[in-house]
Amino acid sequence: MKTTQSNLFDFVEEPKEPSTHTEAIKLPKKIETPKPKVIQKKEAPKQKKTLPPPEEPQATDPTPLIHKKSMHNTYTKIVASIQRYFKEAQIENAVIGVSGGVDSALCLKLVVDALGAEHVTGITMPEKGVSSDENLLHARTLCQFLNVNYYNVPINKYLTDFLALPWKPSDLAQINTKARVRMVILYNFANSRNSLVIGTSNKSELALGYGTKYGDLAADLEIIGDLFKDEVYKLAEHVGLPNEFIEKAPSAELYNGQTDETELGMTYREIDIVLRKMEEGLTKEELIGKGISPNIVHKVFRLYEINKHKLNPPYLIRVK
Repeated sequence: MKTTQSNLFDFVEEPKEPSTHTEAIKLPKKIETPKPKVIQKKEAPKQKKTLPPPEEPQATDPTPLIHKKSMHNTYTKIVASIQRYFKEAQIENAVIGVSGGVDSALCLKLVVDALGAEHVTGITMPEKGVSSDENLLHARTLCQFLNVNYYNVPINKYLTDFLALPWKPSDLAQINTKARVRMVILYNFANSRNSLVIGTSNKSELALGYGTKYGDLAADLEIIGDLFKDEVYKLAEHVGLPNEFIEKAPSAELYNGQTDETELGMTYREIDIVLRKMEEGLTKEELIGKGISPNIVHKVFRLYEINKHKLNPPYLIRVK
């Protein structure tokens, strides 16, 4: 399948064979035109959505096809796991915060494929003056394209109330409050509409504890929590998300100019290399001995150790 991408908001896919399970998502060419382009579909009889089998490998260049098959298997496992979890919970509906970034965009696509658009609600929760118009546009456009009902709930007025506390909140406290306010909004909707909250953290973030406890790290299920960041990009490409999502710098937009990699002091590529080696049981000394930057190795190990508590339930003091 040939893909051509030009300028921002100009994503075109030229199909040369049937798509496996999705079609390309187009973002509008201009920010001031939020209505998404409609992609014409071939007429087909209406039937219950099912996932087609992986495409047959061809002998000409097997490497891309092997990669594609691996991503399709990952896709089917995640979708089936979402369906099973909701069935066991006896709940039909999901709610998800959509930021305009690749993680939440991929999660939205996966949960829609698993449950159907009619059972999914997206909520954008920008902070006016900090969140970019571009991200808000991308989030809204994706919801519209996937036929997902969505709400836009700016969080500024809720944050202002915390400034009236009898103590002066620190910058760190106020930054974390943003993530927690967003999660409170999601759970308010979930309780009101009998829904489960979809988490959007990836494996790299979870391993480092790069998130806010009881904020973005709080959810009913983490559907991409077993994917490293580089795998998130690969799966996002596989399901047809435009490059606008894939190529933008990851950012929680907790303050002006913030990006994940600048704040962490290392790239996700560097982080994922170390995390994979840690999974294999290699020590800091062994990783450094393999030529990996000592600074990166020590940072990753330190963040892993000091933030493990973020993924654990509250410590229970036992008396019997």
